[in-house]
Amino acid sequence: MQAIDRLKLLNQQMQFEPDTDVSPDGRATLPVACLEQRADDLYVHPAVMPNGRHIRLLKTQLTSVCERDCHYCPFRSGRDFRRATFQPEEFARLFMELHRRNIAEGLFVSSGLAGGGVRTQDRLLQTAEILRHKLNYRGYLHLKIMPGAEKAQVERAMQLADRVSLNLEAPNTPRLARLAPHKTFQEELLTRLRWVEEIRRTQPGHRGWNGHWPSSTTQFVAGGADESDLELLQTTEYLYRSLRLKRTYFMAFNPIPDTPLEDHAPTPANRERRLYQASFLLRDYGFSLEEMPFEAGGMLPLLQDPKLAWAELNLSAQPVEVNRADRAQLLRVPGIGPRGVDAILRLRQQATIRDLSTLKSAGILAERAAPYLLLDGKKPIYQISLGI
Repeated sequence: MQAIDRLKLLNQQMQFEPDTDVSPDGRATLPVACLEQRADDLYVHPAVMPNGRHIRLLKTQLTSVCERDCHYCPFRSGRDFRRATFQPEEFARLFMELHRRNIAEGLFVSSGLAGGGVRTQDRLLQTAEILRHKLNYRGYLHLKIMPGAEKAQVERAMQLADRVSLNLEAPNTPRLARLAPHKTFQEELLTRLRWVEEIRRTQPGHRGWNGHWPSSTTQFVAGGADESDLELLQTTEYLYRSLRLKRTYFMAFNPIPDTPLEDHAPTPANRERRLYQASFLLRDYGFSLEEMPFEAGGMLPLLQDPKLAWAELNLSAQPVEVNRADRAQLLRVPGIGPRGVDAILRLRQQATIRDLSTLKSAGILAERAAPYLLLDGKKPIYQISLGI
């Protein structure tokens, strides 16, 4: 099979591996029509860099051969589909050709687990070494860390990549056993994310290829193991607070034919959205897990933004005075995010804020915020909105 045809096979299912920005309302920051573009029959995915720049990101694997039998995964061992494999140098040179043709600006590279985690990680590292040091690639590179990779391999990946990630898939050991019965949550997965943070913390004088250590992320399969939102967010809170992950991604479970979970009900897309919203409250808005508006069974309300649900319980009778509230208080108001708080603090230095139009001019969702605000001691006039 020609190299480009193998790449098409390896690249087709990579929508399951996220590496794009998600806004605080749980939606992608790019229009839906732009979320997947095709070039030469390759799927090229827009991604948002930490500086806000959008790039065309090729997401692929070195091989779709996998020795693990994860119950939800399209690449699981024993599943009947056509597989493909690249050797590191062959793949690196093919990517650089696509890069020169401006088809792909950045690269996300993963792999099926073939020959164990250590051997698979070696192939990923060899690919990255060739790109960085032999072919002089200076663009964005996201490297996966394999289950069972050695600590020295994790460190080397951090020296070569702009981002590293390892998918936990489930929030704890019992749930992972239902999704991936031959993976171990603590030993194979979580320990490697701990190593990433340990390396960053204990080696401040060492940096990655571009002068700083890479960010780190993970992903959960939401609903595949019948876990609760509380379980997912408990682990998410730990990852943000203790391991400084840049982001936790959530993939709503959808059954794949010819897998043990093919008859399992799909997860509502709105659940994925609520999990993103709650995770941003934990990461950026000063909320704790105890403040999340969980319903029966530890689930978030599907029909309401968790920040809005919290505000209705806590701010309806005690609205926030925009002209006197501190940053933490303002962040609790629906419709006001970190940038909106910065804008309010600047506006207050110039004059007293007395109307919603002033907030609107600063990019704040003023009518969403209005029920929970006082403007110079008065409740603002606003049009009622569902605000979901």
